[in-house]
Amino acid sequence: MRRKSLLLVLGMMMVLLLAACSNEGSSSGSDDGKVKLRIAWWGDQPRNDYTTKVIEMYEEQNPDVEIEAEYASWDDYWQKLSPQAAANELPDIVQMDVSYLAQYAQGNKLADLTPFLGEQIDTSNMTEDYVNGGKINDGIYGMNTGVNAVGFHYDPELLEELGLGSEIAEGWTWEDYRSMSDKAAAQGVYFDTHLKPDVFFDYYLRSNGARLYAEDGSGLGYEDDQLFVEFFGMIAEQVDKGATPTPDVLAQVTGIEDDPVVKGEGVGIFQWSNQFVGLKQVAGKPLEIAPMPGPGTSEGLYLKPSMFFSVSQNSQHKEAAADFLDFFMNDVEANKLILGDRGVPGSSEVKDALKNEVSEAQQQVFEYVEWAETNSSPMGAPDPAGAGEVIELLDTLAEQISYGQLSPEDAAKSFRSQAEGMLGQ
Repeated sequence: MRRKSLLLVLGMMMVLLLAACSNEGSSSGSDDGKVKLRIAWWGDQPRNDYTTKVIEMYEEQNPDVEIEAEYASWDDYWQKLSPQAAANELPDIVQMDVSYLAQYAQGNKLADLTPFLGEQIDTSNMTEDYVNGGKINDGIYGMNTGVNAVGFHYDPELLEELGLGSEIAEGWTWEDYRSMSDKAAAQGVYFDTHLKPDVFFDYYLRSNGARLYAEDGSGLGYEDDQLFVEFFGMIAEQVDKGATPTPDVLAQVTGIEDDPVVKGEGVGIFQWSNQFVGLKQVAGKPLEIAPMPGPGTSEGLYLKPSMFFSVSQNSQHKEAAADFLDFFMNDVEANKLILGDRGVPGSSEVKDALKNEVSEAQQQVFEYVEWAETNSSPMGAPDPAGAGEVIELLDTLAEQISYGQLSPEDAAKSFRSQAEGMLGQ
């Protein structure tokens, strides 16, 4: 009797074990025996078109996998993703922005990809900084689809016409920037079109050994308000002497076509590397890329992930999803369709293969990012929750400084007081 009971228990355990095996990581995700994955991204029509072709290429090489695509505009994407996350029904693969990565990872909505590195995902041709772009605490929650770096995109012919030489030296400084701005403004030409506060104040802080946010996101990452005063005081001087447009003039720039550089009224723009191709295309003239002014350029610069692909925690096919991520990042033929649209690829093999495939402007971007790889510092933690409010506050204060309504000293105190409250909630 005892033997019969034991056999019954063992039989039930076998049934439960087989049932468990068939529900997790199984390739029988559908009636036809195929693993079915869902992938979601935001973007324009060209991105939708080439991503669809990459998916088709992957499916041809992996006939046991079927991928369902879901794409939307930026606003619609996040409105749709939020309730899916709440219901644990996120697509297996989700495109993720750096501003949302920490929120979704810390909410246990994204899988830690660390176990897949070196297995399904080959990172042997990528730098450690590139891979760590998606790092939150001890886990990797997003794989970079490409990186960007800030720089000064300028018109060398106009620079020469102003008597400032034909190129900007790699080691130029903020003093050089001020000096060249004086000469441009004296001839009625803008030297640049504004330093976007959150991006370039952070660069200035980093180049001085600090950061905009504390590593744990609980407050500001700098203690000396004199850094705020120096940076925003410099911006105020630029506007006051006519080297940078006033906020009123900038408000009339509604697209690249209106930009002073395109219209021949400005020397250059401080911006991310992925914005160079569009600027050059619209400007229709030779443009060059210079690094940011120093000192401390290497400490200030970092490679910013343009976006990530993450695997959802609720996915039943994480290994298959990780395998697709590897294909997207490392397959040369797939990247001949992508052509760096999601940022400069991290794989050195892919970059080498694309050099003869991309436009001249894109080649310039590739070369600049390649230079930045060896002249930059680790990015650090992604933006914390509350960063959106902090950026809005910084923009408002910067505008008031530019109008002369607020001194940099008073703005520094106000920013610290309000931002610390926003980040400490």
